[in-house]
Amino acid sequence: MTTRTFRPYDPEELWLLPPSPRDWLPEDHLAYFLSDLMDELDLKPILATDGGVTRGTAPYHPQLLVTVLLYAYAGGIPASRQIARELEEDVAFRVLAANQRPDFRTLSDFRKQHLPALADLFVQVLKLCQRAGLVKLGHIALDGTKVKANASKHKAMSYGRMVTEEARLTAEVERLLAQAEAADARDDAADGPARRGDELPAELARREQRLQTIRAAKAVLEQEAQAEAALTQAAHEARTTDGPRRGRPPQPPSPVPHPKAQRNFTDPESRIMPASDAKGSFVQGYNCQAAVDATAQIIVAAAVTDETNDKQQAQPMLTHVVANTGAVPRVVSMDTGYFSEANITALTALGCTPLSPPDRQLHGQVIPAAPRGRPPAELSVADRMRRTLRTQRGRRRYARRKAIVEPVFGQIKQGRGYRQFLLRGMRNVRGEWALICTTHNVRKLWIALRQRRRHPGEGLRALREERKATGNGRR
Repeated sequence: MTTRTFRPYDPEELWLLPPSPRDWLPEDHLAYFLSDLMDELDLKPILATDGGVTRGTAPYHPQLLVTVLLYAYAGGIPASRQIARELEEDVAFRVLAANQRPDFRTLSDFRKQHLPALADLFVQVLKLCQRAGLVKLGHIALDGTKVKANASKHKAMSYGRMVTEEARLTAEVERLLAQAEAADARDDAADGPARRGDELPAELARREQRLQTIRAAKAVLEQEAQAEAALTQAAHEARTTDGPRRGRPPQPPSPVPHPKAQRNFTDPESRIMPASDAKGSFVQGYNCQAAVDATAQIIVAAAVTDETNDKQQAQPMLTHVVANTGAVPRVVSMDTGYFSEANITALTALGCTPLSPPDRQLHGQVIPAAPRGRPPAELSVADRMRRTLRTQRGRRRYARRKAIVEPVFGQIKQGRGYRQFLLRGMRNVRGEWALICTTHNVRKLWIALRQRRRHPGEGLRALREERKATGNGRR
């Protein structure tokens, strides 16, 4: 029987010289790719300072912090405290930071200060993907997903309850004020006016603070209801001027919020929405939109809204696609939630072919083939769309929709764990969603260049030389 030998292992072994950290990662690692990517991005808005540091310790270089944040988001690590731990324990983070270790407060403040500039990196990375041939705009798919806000849906209150709570708290505050005045009078009579009693005023302040919070949320709901009523009334008056209408006239819009209209106290700009991945359930969150190109699943447009449905997002999202890429996609596929005659007409006028079924298709439902010949001129927009989707070409194109956009949401939410936003407020959430989509495209670009070349950084440099040779940034 032979004795098996093992490789030497000594955790206490001392090194005469420290090795280079770059030797601890493969040459095609994402960390090195991100380091090379910084040379291709315009960081002037972030690098600009307000006169520099005149006292105290010099700050960390902004490029270091940008690189670390992008790598963290690419790996599904948005929390600043966790990023700070990774800067101590993870080799890739230490390589990117050149063994420097900014604390969590520095990372959090930097992200908060430069969030709009970080969100603008989305378009720059997208243009690199275009030059790499990963965006063709032959077919894009548009869809939305609900992402939880950093707020509990149980920390919300309906308008009807706000009215009740406002009356109750007002009466309670008046009662406590009367008790305080009576107690002050008794104390003044017994001990003199110099004596203080803080117990009752503290209790009173707590109730007054809650009353002010409820009144502020109630006022916002009332303003939203009044604005919606004005728009509804204007639309109604516009319809009545077109000619007489049959049937019972509609009820005038009410400027008073619905009793079940709610507002969250933790993140007031979030909304209760039906969950995307669980039918019958609801989340306190935001509606995140993404337009995905079919070539390599690159996100070509991203947006966040507080509307529960997607019908109002088709035209703005296509506008973002054209602005970001400089071209109009040939085919745009969307689910039933995006369909409206106005959307289909507007997208067709822009020069693309929209595909969006007017009706929901049941599982296993057999759709009859479209009749042959030219469609009649008197067909409505909905009937024309039904006919298009029944053709062999229409069915084949629309069948690709799920395979284009749904895996992207799966990679973001399931693969990297972005099921809930870290930041609060519409402005911050939009910036965070842009960061998430940016790092998604970074990973796609890294994988594509790694498959073409041994060193993805060489692919970036090749794109740079190609841009210089052609004299523009778009191929």
